[in-house]
Amino acid sequence: MQGFGIGVAGFPEGHPATPNRLDEITYLKAKVDEGADYICTQLFFDNRDFYDFRERCEIEGIRIPIIAGIMPLTSLQGMKRTAQLALGARIPASLISSLNCYRDSPQAMKEAGIDWSTAQCKDLIENDVRGLHFYTLNRSDATRQIYQELQIKHK
Repeated sequence: MQGFGIGVAGFPEGHPATPNRLDEITYLKAKVDEGADYICTQLFFDNRDFYDFRERCEIEGIRIPIIAGIMPLTSLQGMKRTAQLALGARIPASLISSLNCYRDSPQAMKEAGIDWSTAQCKDLIENDVRGLHFYTLNRSDATRQIYQELQIKHK
């Protein structure tokens, strides 16, 4: 895409202000029909939520690229803050358990969070995601590590 583009928000786990998921996709379709070029999703930690969202978009006739929102979790404090900022992002028990295992080792906890996000990105790429957007919160170290681990080649 060159020049000016319009992106709109998508919510794989559902928009917090729209409890009816069918209405939510209808609202998203209206935004797309008004000229959106792509959808960038709110962060999520379970790819099944993204795949379900992408399928619901397809059913609704939404054909623009959907960019997956990724947020590497590197601490328990960051996990709690993220859930609050994202208005209740669902954090899978297996991720909570993984981070809790390293409660006494901040470096090991950071590595576990990066490993989770790297695996999440690899799975998304293998399943034809149109792009990845990283929520870094001005801390790009984890994102750089994930990028290096993914070994993505520039075109």
